Amino acid sequence: MDIAPGLLKVLDGTVDLHCHSGPSPFPRRFDHVEASHDGARIGMRAILVKSHHHNTVMDLLAMKTQLADAPTPMYGGVALNSEVGGINPSAVAVAINMGGRCVWGPTVSAGQHIRAHSHDDGFPSATGNLYEKEVSIFDGTGDISADTDLVTRLVADAGILLSGGHLDGPSMTAFFKTASGNGVKRLLLHHPDFIVNAAETDIEEMLGYGAFVEHELSMYHPDVPAPRWPIEQLVDWIRKIGPERTVLDSDLGQQGNPLPVDAYLLIIQQLLDHGIPATDIRQMICRNTAYLLGLEETN
Repeated sequence: MDIAPGLLKVLDGTVDLHCHSGPSPFPRRFDHVEASHDGARIGMRAILVKSHHHNTVMDLLAMKTQLADAPTPMYGGVALNSEVGGINPSAVAVAINMGGRCVWGPTVSAGQHIRAHSHDDGFPSATGNLYEKEVSIFDGTGDISADTDLVTRLVADAGILLSGGHLDGPSMTAFFKTASGNGVKRLLLHHPDFIVNAAETDIEEMLGYGAFVEHELSMYHPDVPAPRWPIEQLVDWIRKIGPERTVLDSDLGQQGNPLPVDAYLLIIQQLLDHGIPATDIRQMICRNTAYLLGLEETN
């Protein structure tokens, strides 16, 4: 791939908040150590490792010796799917006490995800039956559950990132309302037009709670099977939401997909070619992401 002059300068200091390196029950192209070295090709500042199934801080601590000389700092967290007990304050407390920087709401266990995917439509499949169950943030009366409320208070006390996962728009809005009310400052809405399918009114309300809107480079890369959207769609999103509240991350690491760095090189150049200023791109890939990961106090 030919790299245009100045592109590496734009990418230097990138923070990827959505890396799917392994180990994982889903097939992965590389492990966390290899992801760290891959990130160094563009001078990444940090990488947040996401697993749908387990606390990734444990991985990183187990790989501490291998990561000691790795060039890009790696961070982890926990996703609240059925594999960790769903909305489980104990799992959150463990992740935080081990140094976790993110708690994801339900992803593969969210009802919205289950309705959107049969696991044979392009979403990666696990090795073997994981016996996943649907996880809700609500109690039997339809209110935010006590465990959900406690999870958001634990995140607030730790000052770390809370992601809405793959919850539907109204559920994520209620999740973020509770989180904001409990003092969570770092909130992230993933791919509003994929799985989540959040309405504009939901997005506006979540923005009001301080949320950032994330878009995944994988969804605009021609070598990723789906959804493979045109770059103009991402340009429209950036102009609609504004770079000050937009985040761009890779959502890559899956077997058979491009490496995260290759996606940054391709898609960021396309954004530059479509008139998105370099300063705005750095806001979205360096400053906003560093703030959400807790590397900076402001963005």
